[in-house]
Amino acid sequence: MNKRTTALAFAAVMTATTLAGGCSKSPEVTATSAAGSAAVVNVSDIDVTEHVKTALHQNELLKGFDISVVTLKGDVRLSGVLDSQAQIDEALRIARASDGAHTIHDELTIKQ
Repeated sequence: MNKRTTALAFAAVMTATTLAGGCSKSPEVTATSAAGSAAVVNVSDIDVTEHVKTALHQNELLKGFDISVVTLKGDVRLSGVLDSQAQIDEALRIARASDGAHTIHDELTIKQ
């Protein structure tokens, strides 16, 4: 690649990154009428990540473990090294229970 092509590729990546970063909006709440069903809540990726991280840190079984939580469009990715399958199962349960989490990607491993 020549310098111009490299510069254009870099600019395209930076533009895409900037646009993707702008997609995390603050939570929006759409309420239904009194006769309707429960309210629909759209939770931002940042809020989903914070809810999951907080719940993981407050859990006695998972305290002290470094579990990475990344959320993109409601898809939550957990990664880290734990001591047992029971801890992995608990971390996944917590992530699934979080408002705004659509899909959970399990990249957790057991310490060898």
